[in-house]
Amino acid sequence: MSLKIAVIGAGAWGTALAISASRHAAGHHVQLWTRDADAAQTMQSQRNNPRYLPGVAFPAALQCASSPIAELGLWADTYDLIVIGTPMSALRSMLLELKDIQVPLAWLCKGFEAASQGVESGAMPHEVCQQVAPNLKSGVLSGPSFALEVARAQPTALVAASAHASVQQILVDAFHSPSLRVYANEDMVGVEVGGAVKNVLAIATGLSDGLNLGLNARAALITRGLSEMTRLGVALGAKTETFMGLSGLGDLVLTATGDLSRNRKVGMLLAQGMDLQQAVQSLGHVAEGVYSARTVVKRAQALGVEMPISQGVLALLDGKLKPAEAVAALMGRGAKGEN
Repeated sequence: MSLKIAVIGAGAWGTALAISASRHAAGHHVQLWTRDADAAQTMQSQRNNPRYLPGVAFPAALQCASSPIAELGLWADTYDLIVIGTPMSALRSMLLELKDIQVPLAWLCKGFEAASQGVESGAMPHEVCQQVAPNLKSGVLSGPSFALEVARAQPTALVAASAHASVQQILVDAFHSPSLRVYANEDMVGVEVGGAVKNVLAIATGLSDGLNLGLNARAALITRGLSEMTRLGVALGAKTETFMGLSGLGDLVLTATGDLSRNRKVGMLLAQGMDLQQAVQSLGHVAEGVYSARTVVKRAQALGVEMPISQGVLALLDGKLKPAEAVAALMGRGAKGEN
């Protein structure tokens, strides 16, 4: 079944999924939207995204457009599916503009919402949606995936999570292909917690690798990090088994070990002596773990959930600990049972 799909946000991940959907065998028609009119014109004429995915050609079915944000709700209902590909920081404003649409909507962002004027920190994406657009039929598309590999049609598997079976199904219809497998899941909480916490943990493994602590240390951080992630998720109402799947263990392993991981790169740069501002600026892209660490730790503390690795990362980002001190603090903790 051919679908009309709008992807809002022309960063690396939104662009990659727009490319993937537009070469689907069903013949989907895909529009990639950006608020930057010049960027839209450049992508439309050059048939690629020179800033985020240079050299990856756009299929003919992918078109680019720009319009004022206030007009999103006016044209959104003309599509079969809306996908928000903006960072977590822009999700609330996007949902406010789209709160009255009738078509299914999904977001791609991973993280907990940071505090801003009039907004307390700590909300997961689905909680933001419940606050500002409770009538939307919504979901999340997540899992272990680097944008460049998806854009190049390299084998990838994702999870489409929603409380609505119809949203799960349309995400499968939109994106499932020979190179991109999409699995349906009802556990939005678990999928979102995995997507948020793995970014924080990837900073820790990047730090370990940058300090040349070895593969044993990396394995320990990933394994104990998975335990942290699961504890927080279960406390928030997630299913334990979700963290053994793609959006938990799968996404954690990829982000903690892959050379394309921006969050891992932040940890490595901090280990090399850069300060946080220098590390973030050198990336040129968003590293969500930097912004999620504080809200992850705050949410865990409110629930009485112990997350020593995440707390160590936050102390490092805040400048309270130096890289070697953060590692020493973790290794110096008292002995205890594994489970």
